[in-house]
Amino acid sequence: MEAVIRAFRFPEDYDDALRLWSSAGEGVSTGRSDTREEIAKKAGRDSDLFLVAEKDGRIIGTVIGGFDGRRGLVYHLAVAQEERTRGLGGLLMEEVERRLREKGCLRVYLLVTNENTAAMRFYQNRGWEEMDLHIFAKNIA
Repeated sequence: MEAVIRAFRFPEDYDDALRLWSSAGEGVSTGRSDTREEIAKKAGRDSDLFLVAEKDGRIIGTVIGGFDGRRGLVYHLAVAQEERTRGLGGLLMEEVERRLREKGCLRVYLLVTNENTAAMRFYQNRGWEEMDLHIFAKNIA
Protein backbone atom coordinates (compact mmCIF):
# COMPACT_ATOMS: atom_id res chain seq x y z
CA MET A 1 0.00 0.00 0.00
CA GLU A 2 1.21 3.46 -0.88
CA ALA A 3 1.09 6.27 1.63
CA VAL A 4 -2.02 8.43 1.82
CA ILE A 5 -1.65 12.15 2.57
CA ARG A 6 -4.40 13.48 4.80
CA ALA A 7 -5.07 16.15 7.40
CA PHE A 8 -3.68 15.64 10.89
CA ARG A 9 -6.35 14.53 13.37
CA PHE A 10 -6.04 15.72 16.95
CA PRO A 11 -5.76 14.06 19.40
CA GLU A 12 -5.66 10.69 17.59
CA ASP A 13 -2.47 11.42 15.60
CA TYR A 14 -0.55 13.30 18.28
CA ASP A 15 1.43 10.45 19.86
CA ASP A 16 2.47 8.98 16.50
CA ALA A 17 3.50 12.37 15.13
CA LEU A 18 5.53 13.18 18.25
CA ARG A 19 7.23 9.79 18.03
CA LEU A 20 8.11 10.48 14.37
CA TRP A 21 9.50 13.94 15.14
CA SER A 22 11.56 12.55 18.02
CA SER A 23 13.09 9.80 15.89
CA ALA A 24 13.41 11.58 12.53
CA GLY A 25 17.03 12.49 13.11
CA GLU A 26 18.92 15.56 11.97
CA GLY A 27 16.83 18.60 11.22
CA VAL A 28 13.67 17.83 13.19
CA SER A 29 13.63 18.58 16.87
CA THR A 30 10.88 18.86 19.42
CA GLY A 31 10.41 21.50 22.04
CA ARG A 32 7.89 23.55 23.96
CA SER A 33 5.75 24.09 20.85
CA ASP A 34 5.23 20.35 20.42
CA THR A 35 3.43 19.57 23.67
CA ARG A 36 -0.09 18.15 23.44
CA GLU A 37 -1.52 21.54 24.45
CA GLU A 38 0.47 23.48 21.86
CA ILE A 39 -0.28 21.04 19.05
CA ALA A 40 -3.98 21.26 19.98
CA LYS A 41 -3.75 25.02 19.32
CA LYS A 42 -2.13 24.43 15.93
CA ALA A 43 -4.64 21.73 15.00
CA GLY A 44 -7.39 24.29 15.58
CA ARG A 45 -5.78 26.84 13.26
CA ASP A 46 -4.98 26.14 9.60
CA SER A 47 -5.87 22.51 10.20
CA ASP A 48 -5.90 21.96 6.44
CA LEU A 49 -2.18 22.82 6.36
CA PHE A 50 -1.18 20.24 9.00
CA LEU A 51 -0.67 17.05 7.00
CA VAL A 52 0.40 13.50 7.67
CA ALA A 53 1.38 10.65 5.39
CA GLU A 54 -0.08 7.37 6.55
CA LYS A 55 0.81 3.87 5.42
CA ASP A 56 -0.74 0.69 6.80
CA GLY A 57 -2.31 2.68 9.64
CA ARG A 58 1.01 4.23 10.68
CA ILE A 59 2.11 7.85 10.35
CA ILE A 60 5.33 7.88 8.32
CA GLY A 61 5.50 11.56 7.41
CA THR A 62 4.34 15.01 8.47
CA VAL A 63 4.48 18.60 7.36
CA ILE A 64 3.01 21.61 9.13
CA GLY A 65 2.13 24.74 7.24
CA GLY A 66 0.91 28.06 8.53
CA PHE A 67 -0.52 31.12 6.86
CA ASP A 68 -0.98 34.48 8.55
CA GLY A 69 -2.84 36.06 5.63
CA ARG A 70 0.35 37.45 4.15
CA ARG A 71 3.15 34.89 4.34
CA GLY A 72 3.37 31.16 4.77
CA LEU A 73 5.64 29.10 6.98
CA VAL A 74 6.50 25.41 6.71
CA TYR A 75 7.96 23.34 9.51
CA HIS A 76 8.21 19.80 10.83
CA LEU A 77 8.64 18.15 7.48
CA ALA A 78 9.60 14.69 8.68
CA VAL A 79 9.69 11.28 7.04
CA ALA A 80 10.39 8.05 8.89
CA GLN A 81 14.00 7.03 8.26
CA GLU A 82 13.05 3.71 6.65
CA GLU A 83 10.70 5.51 4.21
CA ARG A 84 13.16 8.12 2.97
CA THR A 85 14.36 8.52 -0.63
CA ARG A 86 11.00 7.33 -2.00
CA GLY A 87 9.62 10.79 -2.77
CA LEU A 88 7.33 11.15 0.23
CA GLY A 89 8.91 14.37 1.50
CA GLY A 90 8.47 15.90 -1.95
CA LEU A 91 4.82 14.84 -2.07
CA LEU A 92 4.15 16.37 1.36
CA MET A 93 5.82 19.62 0.30
CA GLU A 94 3.91 19.75 -3.00
CA GLU A 95 0.62 19.29 -1.18
CA VAL A 96 1.24 21.90 1.51
CA GLU A 97 2.47 24.37 -1.15
CA ARG A 98 -0.65 23.71 -3.24
CA ARG A 99 -2.88 24.35 -0.24
CA LEU A 100 -1.01 27.55 0.62
CA ARG A 101 -1.42 28.78 -2.98
CA GLU A 102 -5.16 28.09 -2.77
CA LYS A 103 -5.32 30.38 0.28
CA GLY A 104 -3.68 33.17 -1.74
CA CYS A 105 -0.22 32.82 -0.21
CA LEU A 106 2.46 34.38 -2.43
CA ARG A 107 5.63 33.64 -0.44
CA VAL A 108 6.57 30.87 1.97
CA TYR A 109 9.46 30.56 4.41
CA LEU A 110 11.02 27.64 6.23
CA LEU A 111 13.97 27.19 8.56
CA VAL A 112 16.85 24.74 8.17
CA THR A 113 19.65 24.35 10.69
CA ASN A 114 23.11 25.32 9.39
CA GLU A 115 24.48 21.78 9.61
CA ASN A 116 21.57 20.10 7.80
CA THR A 117 23.04 20.11 4.31
CA ALA A 118 20.85 17.23 3.13
CA ALA A 119 17.72 19.29 3.87
CA MET A 120 19.25 22.31 2.14
CA ARG A 121 19.80 20.25 -1.02
CA PHE A 122 16.28 18.82 -0.74
CA TYR A 123 14.72 22.29 -0.69
CA GLN A 124 17.06 23.80 -3.28
CA ASN A 125 16.17 20.96 -5.67
CA ARG A 126 12.54 22.01 -5.28
CA GLY A 127 13.10 25.67 -6.13
CA TRP A 128 13.62 27.10 -2.66
CA GLU A 129 16.24 29.84 -2.39
CA GLU A 130 18.59 30.42 0.50
CA MET A 131 18.21 33.83 2.12
CA ASP A 132 21.02 35.83 3.69
CA LEU A 133 19.54 36.79 7.04
CA HIS A 134 19.65 36.11 10.73
CA ILE A 135 16.80 34.53 12.65
CA PHE A 136 16.00 35.86 16.09
CA ALA A 137 13.78 34.20 18.69
CA LYS A 138 12.45 35.16 22.08
CA ASN A 139 10.41 33.16 24.55
CA ILE A 140 7.57 35.39 25.71
CA ALA A 141 5.75 32.91 27.93
